Amino acid sequence: MSTTYLYLSTMPEALIVSMLPPMEFGAYLAVGTQKRSRGCAMFFKVAGVFTSSYFDLAGGRKECVPHPDGTPKHSVYLGVYRVLEHVPLDALESLYLVTRDGRTLELPKETAPGEFSGAYHLYDEICPVHPIIVSSLDPRAFARFITDPAQHIHVPRICFAELSLEPWAGSPEQMAAAELSSPETEHVRDCLLSLARQSKETKTVDRTHQITCWPIQVKNGFFVGDQTGLVYYPFPSASELADKHHDWWRSAQE
Repeated sequence: MSTTYLYLSTMPEALIVSMLPPMEFGAYLAVGTQKRSRGCAMFFKVAGVFTSSYFDLAGGRKECVPHPDGTPKHSVYLGVYRVLEHVPLDALESLYLVTRDGRTLELPKETAPGEFSGAYHLYDEICPVHPIIVSSLDPRAFARFITDPAQHIHVPRICFAELSLEPWAGSPEQMAAAELSSPETEHVRDCLLSLARQSKETKTVDRTHQITCWPIQVKNGFFVGDQTGLVYYPFPSASELADKHHDWWRSAQE
């Protein structure tokens, strides 16, 4: 019986069965088979023991067989809508980040820290929605807040990254407008000030944020969370990326 893998793509959201192992699958998502398309990708490997009554896993695996010439089947799509909410947290294994030219970085899952630094946080929501948000909530509390059915607007489960904030973010009122580096930075400061003055938990920085690639300005890592818990994928430091994943890091900055 041919080996198959199950992947949860977040850009765009999809559940896919493939005969390609993760590194080859990442290259396939980013550049295709004809090397004519280029685009970043982000996906999770899903545990092989995962079962579901929502997805036709058996049918997908049955269809995922080698082509007549023996080449592996690249993809069989099992879902392209409301996928993340139907794959439980404990079924998610490693996270993979793929550059536009198909270089893939694996981020193993680790236990989330008990505490997170910073009075304010900047979040890039990736799936199933994708605005940019500033918040007074740390990643664990933010995941619970965004997935709380008691809120007027919520999602069943959320995948997001925490991005780096400027050093002055803890006291944005002390940052003079003349010292701000760009209009985008000024807008973030204004959102932080609004958050503090109104005693709110979250404030939208960009509600029309379009995903073109996963961010490289990650503060600590990527998260998936809901009312039941939080899974965490630490993002290496720039020095570690340059030292141990040089080709990927160079490609990611192009």
